[in-house]
Parts: sequence; C-alpha cells; structure tokens
Amino acid sequence: MALTAAQRAKNLQRIRSIAMALPEATEEVTWGTDINFRVRRKIFCFPGDGGTLTVKCDPEELPALLDDPRCTPAPYLARGGWIRLEFDAPTVDWAEVQELVTTSYCLIAPKTLAKQVASA
Repeated sequence: MALTAAQRAKNLQRIRSIAMALPEATEEVTWGTDINFRVRRKIFCFPGDGGTLTVKCDPEELPALLDDPRCTPAPYLARGGWIRLEFDAPTVDWAEVQELVTTSYCLIAPKTLAKQVASA
C-alpha cells in the first residue's frame, strides 16, 4: 500500500523527533534534498521522505532484519551493515523504529555519547 504525502510527512516528523532527542544529534540536508541525521558529523540515519528509513544495524540482528520482507540491504551501504526499512502500511511500529534509530546512533556515535543513551 502506497503512503500518502501526509503519511510520509508525519512519519518523517516522528523519525526526526526520535533522532533529534539523541545527544549531539544534528539534521543536515545533503546532495540537494536528502535529509540525514548525524552525530559529530557522522551519519546515523537517513529518513528518506518518510516512506523509508535507512540505518546501520547490529551485526547480530542483521540476518533477522533481512528476513523481514520490509527490510532490504541499503543501496551503497549494505556492506557496512545498513538496511532500508520500507513503511508500506499506514501503521508503523514506532517502538521498533526507535530501537533501530537508537542502535544505529550507538554504533556510529563516540563511545562516551553511546554510553549516555545506553544508560538512559
């Protein structure tokens, strides 16, 4: 099922709220129109237009995520353990999205910042 523009915009705002709540997270637009979230200049999340989410995954969780039909290896980033999650339904499991974004952040962020998230 294709998402409407309003649903994608709502998803993007929700992803933004999750990502920007993390320590020292910033939002940048690169390559013209691509939004990405960073920690100390390193990208930890690409939210697309709200219809997808691209994140780095824990290597132990990667096989299970790739077994999920909503997940595919991320273009250009798959060899680094990144996946793309498709939001193909109007309802999204936001607890899962928060876990994916937080895990990606912790894998990318300096250890001192990752510890702040892990202990919270």
